[in-house]
Amino acid sequence: MTEAYTPPKVWKWEQESGGRFASINRPISGPTHDKELPIGKHPFQLYSLGTPNGVKVTIMFEELLAAGHSGAEYDAWLIDISEGDQFGSGFVDINPNSKIPALMDRSGPEPIRVFESGAILMHLAEKFDAFLGPKEKRAEMLSWLFWQMGSAPYLGGGFGHFYAYAPEPMEYPINRFTMEVKRQLDVLDRHLAKSRYMVGDDYTIADMAIWPWYGRTVHGASYNAGEFLDVQSYKNVIRWADEVLERKPVQRGRMVNKAFGEPSEQLRERHDASDFETRTQDKLDAQS
Repeated sequence: MTEAYTPPKVWKWEQESGGRFASINRPISGPTHDKELPIGKHPFQLYSLGTPNGVKVTIMFEELLAAGHSGAEYDAWLIDISEGDQFGSGFVDINPNSKIPALMDRSGPEPIRVFESGAILMHLAEKFDAFLGPKEKRAEMLSWLFWQMGSAPYLGGGFGHFYAYAPEPMEYPINRFTMEVKRQLDVLDRHLAKSRYMVGDDYTIADMAIWPWYGRTVHGASYNAGEFLDVQSYKNVIRWADEVLERKPVQRGRMVNKAFGEPSEQLRERHDASDFETRTQDKLDAQS
């Protein structure tokens, strides 16, 4: 920063500011255009993108199906936030906050909308009585789930934005958010030194929520900042992240609604379990 900044008496929105993702952020809510959402054949209709918050939910669905809960079949539709899909009227009807993921539960007599990734995880876990952990440890599980919901904005919107996406590097915000991200990683590392998963030996929705953010970070996949954050020093987090990634449902869930990276790892829409074998982007490209 070369010049001191004095905030104006009344802030006004300048659309050209905001860095790489300026076009998808605005200070007002509501739809920008009319667009109905597609509806598939399964009880659950997920509208999402393969970012960490979206991956939480697709991992949950794949874990439920792998555990034998056939009623958890789902259609996953791609919401391209770079194209403003999240501001379409159909999406805003499900999530007035215009953020992915958003879910329509059509398994009952009346459709139920669920938004916010933590709420979706809780809704599904309670519906299928799965991945909640033992009742005597429920408070511990919920504490870690809500820890993630409160902490991740510092990693994504804070550190990630200023380190990777801001118009130019700025020392103060990068240092500020780096300190917080490393503190959070240390919280996890100290906890996982004495616990296999987030709640003892029980794999729960807390792990599903935390892994897409912090597991990817210690695997060096977040913002190409692995060396900068010295992720190799968080050995307990790495051990846990490796074990979670070994799960087949996690490997499948991280592919769903993914529209970036290696084409063989992109399943932009998911409507059937066979799609993982037949409809990844590399196979679709080969057919065209």
